[in-house]
Amino acid sequence: MPERDASWRLDPVSGWLEGVRRVPSPNCDERPPETDIDLVVVHGISLPPRVYGGEHIDRLFTNTLDPDAHADFRPVAGLRVSAHVLIRRDGGLTQYVPLHLRAWHAGASRFEDRTGCNDFSIGIELEGWDRDPYEHVQYQILAELIGTLSVHWPGIRPERVVGHSDIAPGRKADPGPAFEWRRLRQLLSIYMS
Repeated sequence: MPERDASWRLDPVSGWLEGVRRVPSPNCDERPPETDIDLVVVHGISLPPRVYGGEHIDRLFTNTLDPDAHADFRPVAGLRVSAHVLIRRDGGLTQYVPLHLRAWHAGASRFEDRTGCNDFSIGIELEGWDRDPYEHVQYQILAELIGTLSVHWPGIRPERVVGHSDIAPGRKADPGPAFEWRRLRQLLSIYMS
């Protein structure tokens, strides 16, 4: 049985989750015409690595990250990237891109016989690092969110929820070996039934 009910809902016209913190990112654009959203890509991020909280992820996704604030920021500060949504360690949600738009989260990628996964996917970042266990509340919120998405985009099914490492093998490792796919699948069986 789910532990909590989501306190947010999706406005299908605007693509924004209501009741969620918004930090609009310029790193998005329109999806190709007639594109069905049918994939969720799970990512992991912390800036700097293994440091949680703060505004650095917001700054990365809004092109305002100071490359001189930390040595680990220099290689990424110039990137133009963003996920649709971030789930913090405490379960807090931040949305950067309306869900009907194409966020720039996957880069060079392939799922099944299709390339360019940004075109047909929703990118969800979990605040974390590849080898640190993710928090229980993050799995809970992730499953709830995917359940909500699947109502609006029925092509999103449990087998179409993948890691960044699955669509960009060798280039990306997130959400990493600490991510418990079995736990997520169990929760999805509740929220997607």
